[in-house]
Amino acid sequence: MSGEDVDEITKIVVIDSESVLPSDAAMKIYESDVDITIKETCFGTMVTGPRDSVEKVVAEVRALDPNHVFVKQRGFPPGDERRCRASRGGGPRPGFHYLRTEVASLPIISRALDEYETYNPSEKEESPDKISPSKLKDIIESEL
Repeated sequence: MSGEDVDEITKIVVIDSESVLPSDAAMKIYESDVDITIKETCFGTMVTGPRDSVEKVVAEVRALDPNHVFVKQRGFPPGDERRCRASRGGGPRPGFHYLRTEVASLPIISRALDEYETYNPSEKEESPDKISPSKLKDIIESEL
């Protein structure tokens, strides 16, 4: 099977966790027994290889802390001339600023996932009875 026949993908693994460090995730990837390429970046770890191998490794890393390990598929492989800064004359790569914005929002998403996981609707207070429009009008007028 030639390299062109393999369905190769790249995923970026980004960590926003108090219990899992980016280095922990990178070590988990390095310890894997699959044929992949790993590149650590300022945002996370890029994993490139055959789709099945990348999916397997990414699932193992996400299992470390599912609400705080995020994965994004990269549209172009590392070194692709359409994205490579060297062939474009330098500067930030296309998509860098958007990725930076996404990474900045991860703590909010993590917190929401944690709260959703612990939410128990049976503990929620009962909603108050509906009030009539005339009673609402009286309340408003009494406050003025």
